[in-house]
Amino acid sequence: MKLAIVACDVLKPEIEFLTKDDPDFVHREYLEFALHEYGDVLKAKVLEAVNALEGKVDAVLIGYAVCQALEGITKMVKVPAVSLPGADCIDALLTTPEYVREKEICAGTWFVSPGWAEAGVAGLMKEFHMDECPDIDMDIVMGMLFGSYERCLFIDTGIGMTDYYREKSEKVAEELGLRHDCRTCNVNAIRDAIAKLKDLARSLE
Repeated sequence: MKLAIVACDVLKPEIEFLTKDDPDFVHREYLEFALHEYGDVLKAKVLEAVNALEGKVDAVLIGYAVCQALEGITKMVKVPAVSLPGADCIDALLTTPEYVREKEICAGTWFVSPGWAEAGVAGLMKEFHMDECPDIDMDIVMGMLFGSYERCLFIDTGIGMTDYYREKSEKVAEELGLRHDCRTCNVNAIRDAIAKLKDLARSLE
């Protein structure tokens, strides 16, 4: 079978961990993170990337959860596809009950997966469109944006390089003036989506 990946760059560490040695995946495309802040743009880019694969692959893993704009996306594309569960990437990694639990433990939590740790504070600037305003006082703006936050929670997804990603997450917490906590989770939601994708491709043979 010929499978493809069209996913958010923030989930690249987990998706590559699961698929890097899988010969069924013949196309990999990771779109820039933080597009969920521009719902129409995100939807258009995902549709364009997936539809461009029509006739070239059997099925596509859309490496996004709903992310504000992608509900029902698998019914809109021209290629058989499977997407991830949950409201966003953190929801997909932690599962909804654990996501809710962590918010109950501390409502002011900034969640940092390996992909977000890699992006660092520069990624947060992009997330909040501050990269478009080079003349603003970053310390003041970041203080305003994160004034209600209390902690930065690093999510070790079990893909390796834990010390590397944790140190980057700790740097984010330090720059934001937040305490730093850690927890683990697995990549079962993505693994299950890949299994579902392969079942879908087989059903089309």
